[in-house]
Amino acid sequence: MAITRLTEYLDMHRIKYERLSHSAAYSAQEVAAKAHVSGWELAKTVVVVLDGDFAMAVLPASEQVEFEFLAEMAGAQEARLATEDEFVDLFPGCDLGAIPPFGNLFGMKVYVAPELAEDEKIVFSAGSHTELIRLAYEDFEWLVEPEMMPFAVLV
Repeated sequence: MAITRLTEYLDMHRIKYERLSHSAAYSAQEVAAKAHVSGWELAKTVVVVLDGDFAMAVLPASEQVEFEFLAEMAGAQEARLATEDEFVDLFPGCDLGAIPPFGNLFGMKVYVAPELAEDEKIVFSAGSHTELIRLAYEDFEWLVEPEMMPFAVLV
């Protein structure tokens, strides 16, 4: 999903948002630093496999997925990180490692760490390594309908 498709989706639902541009960055912590955004406010999207099905785990940039917690909370026998080769074709128009947390647009379940709901705003990749979107967390929750669960731990 290119940023145009994402912003059209947000506009269609009359969601207020900001576009943030930054120089190219490839890790969540690097993006946070270059965009001058807190690592707690910046959400990273991790593509996971739960019992053979793709899903998104969305968590603060300063944390990592604890796969045993995620499996237990999601009621799965197995949870693991998806490889780029497995999901490269699932997100057309998006740079690898810059997937927006809108699993609903890709037929994927979305799990979100509760820490992200503590801030009024959420910031996330807009599908490229140079652009972010900032919007109200409640709007993200309304659009995506993620399942909130504690699966993240500090890096």
